[in-house]
Amino acid sequence: MPEPGFQSLTVDTCASIDEISQADWDRLAGQANPFLRYEFFQALEQSGCTITATGWQPCHLVFRVDGQIAGLAPAYLKTHSMGEYVFDWAWADAYQRHGLNYYPKLLIAIPFTPSQGPRLLFDPSLRSRLGDGGLRDLLDTLITRLDAHSWHLLFPNAADQALLDHTDELRRIGCQFHWHNREYGNFEDFLGQLTSRKRKSIRRERRQVAQQGISFRRFHGRDIPDHVLAAFHVFYQATYLKRGQRPYLNQSFFERVRTNLSEHLYLIIAVRDGEMIAGALFLRGEDTLYGRYWGCLDEYNHLHFETCYYQGIELAIELGLQRFDAGAQGEHKLVRGFEPVFTHSWHGVRHPGFREAIAAFVQDEAEQVEGYFQESLTLLPFRHGNYD
Repeated sequence: MPEPGFQSLTVDTCASIDEISQADWDRLAGQANPFLRYEFFQALEQSGCTITATGWQPCHLVFRVDGQIAGLAPAYLKTHSMGEYVFDWAWADAYQRHGLNYYPKLLIAIPFTPSQGPRLLFDPSLRSRLGDGGLRDLLDTLITRLDAHSWHLLFPNAADQALLDHTDELRRIGCQFHWHNREYGNFEDFLGQLTSRKRKSIRRERRQVAQQGISFRRFHGRDIPDHVLAAFHVFYQATYLKRGQRPYLNQSFFERVRTNLSEHLYLIIAVRDGEMIAGALFLRGEDTLYGRYWGCLDEYNHLHFETCYYQGIELAIELGLQRFDAGAQGEHKLVRGFEPVFTHSWHGVRHPGFREAIAAFVQDEAEQVEGYFQESLTLLPFRHGNYD
């Protein structure tokens, strides 16, 4: 159905990635980013992780100009806010206290993945056409059509943000910690850029892991044996069960990723006395290593730091990647050489009263996050002059 003001532009929704041809998806998304791969969304849906029963009803957006696909976006109708990493539980509670429904909401995001990157897979002509508020108007009209109460665009890159960069938009900022590869030849080159105290601290942590009799094995893609992948899934589940939560992903998902996204997939397993005791899963992008999932059954000194961070740094250096995104949160990453970066999300709220209240909230929140970011810069462990 044509949108007002755009006689030849339409936006429709698809209830499954399979309703979109892979050729169209690959043409707009490319194949460098593992979280934008057609196979990634297939794995989520076919394994039953993103389906209506889990509160992740696929609602992928298809933009057509003169009947031809000119844009796509991964999207979901959500009935909860779990697995998003941009927290709006307080907003939902406020709606409920006033007798209003907050859900369903339209979420434009990569499920369970707080990594910044492209979300609006537009060809250049469509991107230029949707500036100056055009995208916002289109999304506002769409949620009315879907009987949703809001739309949310999570972790978009700069190009996507530019389409919504207006003073009347609801923008939230967050802070993560990423490691940057400054042409290091090996881990010791990286340590050489840190202060003496921090360098000694990291070496001590790594030494204490080895003194517990723990070693590491690295597996790549389809070379990951079934029993290793099964063990990792147990470790991954334990991470959630310890917090009283159900894990988001199942073994079928990981098996499908191993088969269909093998070139992106790395798995690092910690071994003690011949037994696998922990594991961390990484996905490789064009210039970034993504540390996504981790787990262990028993606690060991510094095992988490070694498996998730130091092993990941070594892998990123060996692969010649520019960045290592080890996931959300974690001030403890700062003293280990991870640097603060801003993340972004954009939100459209139908209810005028709540929109005004949320606008005040995100403004106050932004001031706090910016202060936190600046304070984090003062805690970096690099020798004077080695941080850009």
